[in-house]
Amino acid sequence: MAENEENPAEQLQDKLAAYRAAGIARVKIGLTDIDGVLRGKYVSLEKFAAIMEKGGGFCDCVLGWDVDDQLYDAGTFTGWHSGFPDARYRLLTASERWLAEENCPYFIGEFVAEDGGPHALCPRTRLTELLDRLGERGMRLFSGFEYEFFVFLETPHSVRDKGYRNLLPLTPGNFGYSVLRTSTGSERFSGLMELMAQLRCDVEGLHCETGPGVWEAALTPTEGVEAADRASLFKTFAKVFFQKQDCMATFMAKWSMAYPGQSGHYHFSLLDEAGRNLFHDPEGVAGMSDLQRWAVAGVQRYLPEYLSLIAPTVNSYTRLVKGAWAPTASTWGIENRTAAIRVIPGSASRQHIEARAPGADANPYLVAAAVVAAALGGIDDRSEPGDAVLGNAYDVEDALAPQFRFAANLGAAADRLEASGHARSMLGNAFVDHFVMSRRFECAQYERHVNDWQLDRYFEII
Repeated sequence: MAENEENPAEQLQDKLAAYRAAGIARVKIGLTDIDGVLRGKYVSLEKFAAIMEKGGGFCDCVLGWDVDDQLYDAGTFTGWHSGFPDARYRLLTASERWLAEENCPYFIGEFVAEDGGPHALCPRTRLTELLDRLGERGMRLFSGFEYEFFVFLETPHSVRDKGYRNLLPLTPGNFGYSVLRTSTGSERFSGLMELMAQLRCDVEGLHCETGPGVWEAALTPTEGVEAADRASLFKTFAKVFFQKQDCMATFMAKWSMAYPGQSGHYHFSLLDEAGRNLFHDPEGVAGMSDLQRWAVAGVQRYLPEYLSLIAPTVNSYTRLVKGAWAPTASTWGIENRTAAIRVIPGSASRQHIEARAPGADANPYLVAAAVVAAALGGIDDRSEPGDAVLGNAYDVEDALAPQFRFAANLGAAADRLEASGHARSMLGNAFVDHFVMSRRFECAQYERHVNDWQLDRYFEII
């Protein structure tokens, strides 16, 4: 239970009594895995009470397999050699949400070590430990995510029957910021926003992006780990929302080479203990404080080392190409959407940084962890960024030193993470080694399959 609860046992009994009085028979719980997939189940009220009192156990295979439930072949944390014991977890009281259509509450869980301490592989814990580091410096994180995603008039069965080809988008044509599309589809747009409000994942902006059936949602920013909690829930329950209407939403970084990729931009600033924005200085260039400059320098320097955390799939790298509204190097600029790091100036409430490299496919806990860790590196060293990019950042990327250019594929990005002393100091050796292993497994799975391009190119002529 939360630390500020004076009588947690009594409050738990009150909560159970309220559930029973409302006819609630079960609770849903969910924990995020390395890839950001929510793994969970329904539990009875009696089981829920036991978990809240003593903690729970979840088969640790969820930390030892990929998005297709295939076991890693080189994992040391878990595998056939370990016998797949339970990984311990706890539920977070303050995370309670209400799933109206399922008539039950939902609780977020996080993995814990056997002694009850932080779990080395839990993505949520990696982030909260970095937030503790901020707290030690008198700073708090204020952040929010925005996601682009495509919606199709398809079902999980139909997309497989079609081999994921010739899919029918929810709407045709390029209708960026279209009032026509949002008005004719108002029931879906309003319905999604209402569902997210019920889940305390408020959406502050929702519109059509350019492309058939593509939407963009900006989640209302908030403090601490809650922003990543909201992003995690948004991605899963947006899919739930559409699948209940015989539609499908995808958060792949790029589902078709005919269209730009789907981003998962991350906006953040740092607050002092009184809630004042430490990034804002009205006397600074573009309103930038010393702290914001140092943070920009840290993200610029270290983001290439953390790239596999924010671009975690083989598909991610089809998005990070020139001319596709996504960066290919660690550049920064003031109100420049061609750069990887966009400084957004304004009032004390607006001044912040947008990290534009993350894709919609990334685990939000690890996106926030990567960006915060990189920013902390610059803050601790009081580093100064290079010159801000004016105009098209693609024009200067090739001239940058190699350490500022992004890896071109997942394998190379994983190699850079493995070699990063900074990442190891921020995230821990156990996490870095496990994550690198998981990305190499992802690459190997891809390389074992014949794709359509290979068939089209070689089948007849070679």
